[in-house]
Amino acid sequence: MTLNAGIDDIANVIQLAIAPVFLLTAIGALLGVQTNRLARAVDRTRLLEEQQGRGAHNTLALIPGELTVLRSRMRLIYLAVALDVICALFVGLTIVIAFAEAFVGLNLAWLIALLFVAAMLAFIASLAVFLREIFLAVAHACGMAGR
Repeated sequence: MTLNAGIDDIANVIQLAIAPVFLLTAIGALLGVQTNRLARAVDRTRLLEEQQGRGAHNTLALIPGELTVLRSRMRLIYLAVALDVICALFVGLTIVIAFAEAFVGLNLAWLIALLFVAAMLAFIASLAVFLREIFLAVAHACGMAGR
């Protein structure tokens, strides 16, 4: 395509960009869930550290173990968020390069495909890390329920 790309060419690129835009919406929703979980873990950590400092908690012996689990969970959520952001950046670049390809006339299909595959790999890794964090939270909650 050239700089004088017709309206049909632009419409075609917009149609091709719709799927990645939906993916960006899903990533945004997932980021919202993950940052909520991160905020709750941070709040719980602060509360436990405060109670530990005062020595006022009747289950003071359990606090260090819970803090260790919370810190592990926070690291996992942070990694999942970072992977989601990387995914979103790759998806955004995919869309930008698709439009650039339409206007410049270069064949950048290989780069678009590479960026999209990289985005999917980051998204899959984020989901796997997030699932690990959920397993850790549930395992700890079940362990705490038996005490």
